[in-house]
Amino acid sequence: MTLEEFSRRIQVLEDIEAIKRLKALYVRACDDSYNPEKIAALFVENGVWDGGKVWGLHRGRKEIKAFFAQVSSDITFAVHYIMAPDITIEGDRGYGTWYGLVPATLKGEAIWMSVRYDDEYVKIDGKWLASLMKVSVFFLTSYDKGWARYRIMD
Repeated sequence: MTLEEFSRRIQVLEDIEAIKRLKALYVRACDDSYNPEKIAALFVENGVWDGGKVWGLHRGRKEIKAFFAQVSSDITFAVHYIMAPDITIEGDRGYGTWYGLVPATLKGEAIWMSVRYDDEYVKIDGKWLASLMKVSVFFLTSYDKGWARYRIMD
């Protein structure tokens, strides 16, 4: 292996770790009352947070920030467990898939939520930022009824 190939492989590993840290900062900000300032800062200026039918589509830091400012009044408690990262690096672009389990309190009711994140990232001036977070909800159900009976709450 050449020194150039070795350096490239090390850079890919460093980029993967930086993206893992970016995702960790995202979930910590979510668990910090969906801190809109911190969350929006993790996206490129024209980034997209796509929550599908459940949470809606939000384009640009301004819309993302406004959405998460509103979410904190509905979800008063959340703990995001994020796992199984599958990250690919292609130069200054990255792609990641993650799974999440989120016990939370939504409008005063204990809930369970399970999601998959399909993310895209871009490296700008040496720093990785999210350009797209697409959230697919597997289930969002009350704690006591569970996902077998009520997969997605109204």
